[in-house]
Parts: sequence; structure tokens; C-alpha cells
Amino acid sequence: MENTGKVRPIGLGMGAALLAAILLVAGATWHGFAADSPVFAAQATTQTTPTISRAVAGGRDSYADVVKVVAPSVVTIRTEGKARVLPTGFGDDDDLSRRFFGDQPGRAPRVPRAFRQRGLGSGVIVTPDGYILTNHHVIDDADDIRVEFSDGRTFKAKLVGSDKPSDLALLHIDAANLQPLALGNSDVVQVGDVVLAVGNPLGVGQTVTMGIVSAKGRSTGAGDGYEDFLQTDAPINHGNSGGALVNTKGELVGINSQILSLSDGNIGIGFAIPANMARHVMDELRTGGRVRRAQLGVTVQPVTADMAESLGLPQSGGVIVSSVASGSAADHAGAKRGDIIKSFNGQGVQDTNSLRNRVADTPPGSNATLVILRDGSERTLTATLDESSALQNLRANDSRGPEDKAALGIAATPLTPELAARAGLPRDTRGVLVQQVNPDGRAAAAGIQPGDVILEVNRQPVQSIDELRAGAGARRSMDRPVLLLISRDGKELFMTVKPS
Repeated sequence: MENTGKVRPIGLGMGAALLAAILLVAGATWHGFAADSPVFAAQATTQTTPTISRAVAGGRDSYADVVKVVAPSVVTIRTEGKARVLPTGFGDDDDLSRRFFGDQPGRAPRVPRAFRQRGLGSGVIVTPDGYILTNHHVIDDADDIRVEFSDGRTFKAKLVGSDKPSDLALLHIDAANLQPLALGNSDVVQVGDVVLAVGNPLGVGQTVTMGIVSAKGRSTGAGDGYEDFLQTDAPINHGNSGGALVNTKGELVGINSQILSLSDGNIGIGFAIPANMARHVMDELRTGGRVRRAQLGVTVQPVTADMAESLGLPQSGGVIVSSVASGSAADHAGAKRGDIIKSFNGQGVQDTNSLRNRVADTPPGSNATLVILRDGSERTLTATLDESSALQNLRANDSRGPEDKAALGIAATPLTPELAARAGLPRDTRGVLVQQVNPDGRAAAAGIQPGDVILEVNRQPVQSIDELRAGAGARRSMDRPVLLLISRDGKELFMTVKPS
């Protein structure tokens, strides 16, 4: 059985930190891994971060100058929080008696056990007056946060704000004259640039590792957050979460967050939140305690090669709108299902993640320009962006497929008001309900499932089996994929079925 990698946050979880300490004391080996900002402009003028006169790339054979600048700005973060565990299993005679006879008169009910969990991570000082950036998952559920410096000083930290979608949090300690780390411009970072990772892996103490930027714009797909990771092979482990990824000028270019691993151990695939995203999030957290993000009000999915062929596009790439929320910014701007979004505010849209991040980084209430492709012609739309009230998922599930009984390998029936209501759709919805799917047919290969409702075939509404068969047959004769719009679990998705 193939062992696939898993993306894991690299904070040392509460409880795991204690285990690491025990293993280290015992001498065992533990194979775990553990633009300028207006808000900070005033602080920037007081920063006295030393500059690196000669970098490794300029001929030096040592990173010592960089480390001397960075090390005082990276701290260890220790957390404590409550955890409650209900008794399970047949732990004792008391439990066994309750299993079979319930609580007996005169016997007090069992009280759930409570204990303290401890966690370990890293953080980066970003202002001289005590603001510290770290990961959300490092401080999540913690009610006591301590910041430790490499010189032995310890401070109790206050949580200013935390943002789960970006996995970032901002802390503050009552201290002055600290040495902040200068924030670099992560947009100009290039694949192949040398970077250093600084943090406290497994609680062994501040550690520096070296590597390169392996890739940019990565999305791990591990959650519904805003992801635009820098990928690096600089070794990072449990406890490095929230620590610094710096360039050879001593500038912060990323906040270490996750690794991809087969067995919890570092294999050279790590991910850092880019500094530009971190700058935006910490500005928002400091001014309002939360991050305000815009939303466009569309669900989009990638334009696959089959979809591009079906639509007559020269190549795949970009995103296609599979639904537009009624009354949303996109709706008011005139966006329609089937539009292909080519650019947002002058920047090309390569995939769902890039669009999602660009919309989120735009201030709510501002105007955004979208260049779309509709029916073979480019159009420009202007949308006044709404504020996202909660984490929105702009990405549709990656899935493929469509078809009808004779042509597609499905058994289907016209959608009646009763069937529409049963599927959670308005009773006046028109379409075709998929009842069965031939496991060896084209529809199954494409991902069509029983219960899917086919709303359109090749961008045309479909209300009967004959219309579905005719639409599928027309594309089949052209040797092009059939493009279907389906409704599944309340979401509308475009799917393509290859010709046989």
C-alpha cells in the first residue's frame, strides 16, 4: 500500500512538548517534526536593525553575520491550556457497573478528568515595543502564553488577535527596546534563493538551518485557509512553527508553518507564510483584533484540459465560475455562471487559490476590475466588493465527469418538484436527476454520482433525457468532451465527460 504524504502543522502540540523533553533527557532519538505598512510606519522609523554588509551570495562562506542579526528577534513560545477527557472504555469496576446498570442511587456521577496541556512554538519580534508574530495553531486554545528569549528572559504574552484562515496570530509583551526583524518583500523572492529557518525545534533551543526557496505560490489543500506558501527545503521541525524564514540580508520573508511528511519527520518539504501576507494580517489584527476580508460572491473551479477543449479554449488554466451568489458583488457586476475569469485588478488569475487570495487582500467596499471570457469574447466587469462575514470557500471540489443513460453511462429521470425538494433544491428547479451510474462508463470515470442533478449540458439548460442525450451526442460527434453543470450537496459544479 502506497504511503502518501500528509501536511502537518509544525507547532509542538500541548502534551507533545513534555514528551519531547522526556525523550531528550533520556537520550532517546525522537523522529518527530515537530510594501510598507501604514500601521507600522511609525515603528519602522525607530528600528535600528543592523544591515548585512556582505552576504553569502556575495562571496562569504559563512551565515554568521545573518544569524547575529536574526537570532535576537526570534523567540520561543510556550503555551498552556485546559483539556478535558471523558472516561472511556472499562477503566475500572465503577465504569463497568455504569455500563450495564447506569448510575446507582447515592453514587455521585463521575466527573470528567481535567488536566493541563502544554505546547511549544516559535515567534518573531516585529516591533521594538513588543509585538510578536506567530502561528494561530501555536496559541490555539491556550489560556497562558509565555515568551522566552535566548538570554533567559521570560514574559507573559497577551493575545492581540488570531486569524485561523491564514494561520497567523499577533502577541504583545510588556517590553521595550527589542530588536525587531525587518520585513522583506516576499513578492520578489525567487525560486533558488538561499534562506535560513530559525526557531526552537523540539525544545532543544534556538536552531538555525539552511536551504533554498523550492517553489512559490503553493497551496497544500490541508484546509480552507488562505494559502500562498513559500516552499523550502530548509529543515524545519516541530517547534519551528511561527519561527522565521529569512533571506541572506537578514530580512523576514516567511513565517514557518507546515511540513509535508510521510512519517512526521522532516523530508525537506516545508511551507512558510509569505511576509507580505503576514504584514497585511498583523496590521489588521493590531488595529481591529480581526482580519477584514473582501468577498466576490462566486464559486469557481479550475479550467481543466478537458474543460478547455470542451469550451474551445486554446489551453487550460484560469478559473470558471460555477455559481454566482444572488445579491453578491459579482451578481451586481453582471458575472454569470460559465464566465472564465482571466484577471483581477490587472493581475492574471492562474488558479482558484490565487483569485481567492487577491480578493481577500482587497479592502472591502473597494472597486475591483475583472476581465472575463464569455462566449469567446473578453469583457470587463467592475465589482464593489462585499465584506466576508465568515471564511468563504471559493474553491469548488476538484472533480470530473458527466453523462446520460445511452450516451454517458447513467440512468436518469427528469426532475419533478418532489425530487427537487428531496435534493434540497427549489421546487421549480429544472434538470435531470442521476439515479444510477455504470461503474465502467464515462460518467463514473468523470466523477458523476447518483443523486447529482444535471442542470445544463454544454451551457444549455436541460429538462429532459432527450435534451441531455442530444447535447451529449452533439459533442460526441465532434469528439469533444461534454460540459455539464450539476448540483451536488447544495453546490453547483462544472464537470466534463470525455468522448468514448
